[in-house]
Amino acid sequence: MRYFYDTEFIEDGRTIDLVSIGIVAEDGREYYAVSTDFDGSKANAWVRDNVLDKLPNPQLEVWKSLNTIRQEVYEFLTKTKTKPELWAWVGAYDHVVLAQLWGDMTGLPRALPRYTRELRQYWDMAGRPTLPDTPEGNHDALVDARHNVEKFRVCENVLPLDKRGRVEKRL
Repeated sequence: MRYFYDTEFIEDGRTIDLVSIGIVAEDGREYYAVSTDFDGSKANAWVRDNVLDKLPNPQLEVWKSLNTIRQEVYEFLTKTKTKPELWAWVGAYDHVVLAQLWGDMTGLPRALPRYTRELRQYWDMAGRPTLPDTPEGNHDALVDARHNVEKFRVCENVLPLDKRGRVEKRL
């Protein structure tokens, strides 16, 4: 099962704190949460203007503790019997933020992948086909995760993958 995700975070070159996470499963399920545990005063101007100012009302149920997010993300990613395959656009930081929900890398549950597949690299390999326009509300983790699904589909039409996530052989 493929999962397309995005995170928004605050980082200072040493630490990365989750602000929000959005995940879209290829079966159509979605997950979205905003952390109640980040310190917005540590955000740089770009994050304040492009992420924090777009967050939903703090009274909404999407605001959750990191403990709750960790439990719900695990349940979401392991709901099916197939091993999750993670995809993100320039996803190195996204993977670190996701993995740090469990502490250091040794705490990441065995059921979860140790890496995120790189959608930006897949796009390059597919010959940089024209992608859908950036949606209204980008830098909202769920909006961006949905956009990742669209970008993946464009790439897959040009450069199909087999069930193992490998480029299909061409004659």
